[in-house]
Amino acid sequence: MFVEIYNTTRQVVLAEDVQVAVNFFDRLKGLLGRREFRVGEGLLLKPCRAVHSCFMLFPIDVVFLDDQMVVVHIIEGLPPFRLSPVIYEASSVLELPAGVTRLSGTRIGDRLSLRVSFH
Repeated sequence: MFVEIYNTTRQVVLAEDVQVAVNFFDRLKGLLGRREFRVGEGLLLKPCRAVHSCFMLFPIDVVFLDDQMVVVHIIEGLPPFRLSPVIYEASSVLELPAGVTRLSGTRIGDRLSLRVSFH
């Protein structure tokens, strides 16, 4: 079973292999320890209003989502060893490989959805 994140506004898949981190330890670990983050992969942190990239080896795109999975803020290419601002209207954060939001055309106001696939 795979969780996919789909931008319903742009009709494009953002990531086919998304890890969903809902407990404290999974959110705390996040992407730490990973050597790479490939296009097609993603990490959904819930609940979450801010992230950091301390000790990470690569930049990431950070998409902040409200309760309805509407994009409320985007940080493209957050470099390692940085902190994001706290986005109070966000309830979750989607982390993607750097460049995915730009290539997909994802913008503030877009609605995303989770889709489960079995492939």
